[in-house]
Amino acid sequence: MPRHTETRNLPWTPEQLFDLVADVGHYQDFLPWVAATRIRSDSDTLMIADLVVGFRSLKETFTSRVEKQRPEKIRTEYIDGPLKYLQNSWTFKPDGKGGTDVGFCVDFAFKNRIFESLAGQMFDRALRRMIGAFEERARALYGDGASGEGGISNSRAQSAA
Repeated sequence: MPRHTETRNLPWTPEQLFDLVADVGHYQDFLPWVAATRIRSDSDTLMIADLVVGFRSLKETFTSRVEKQRPEKIRTEYIDGPLKYLQNSWTFKPDGKGGTDVGFCVDFAFKNRIFESLAGQMFDRALRRMIGAFEERARALYGDGASGEGGISNSRAQSAA
């Protein structure tokens, strides 16, 4: 059961980062392993979305409920797919210097023990790649950010696989 919690300070505003994370319809444009997305319903506070995630010949569809509290929080709950469960949350807090303290937590478990074993072996590397993809996307959309520094000024992470 992989779990990861992390806090990063990023040079973009909470509104910018919230909009980036909430833009599930564009995940296939920048997130590794996301082959397609389908938004079933969307409002200011709630989205139901499908993500098709693939690695080589393996492809699975995940359906999630995304609760949005702009610009402070995004919380994702798993509805259907190959997992036992998935919980994911993002928090966005102004750091007082024009940037944002971003909190990220993901906790999930596969139904299939083979997938669970593979996920545990690749989890940290895959997670770093995905977090990096969000940062690259923010830089592409918003430039180097309010602080004028591209990238992370502080990071604290904790994983358990």
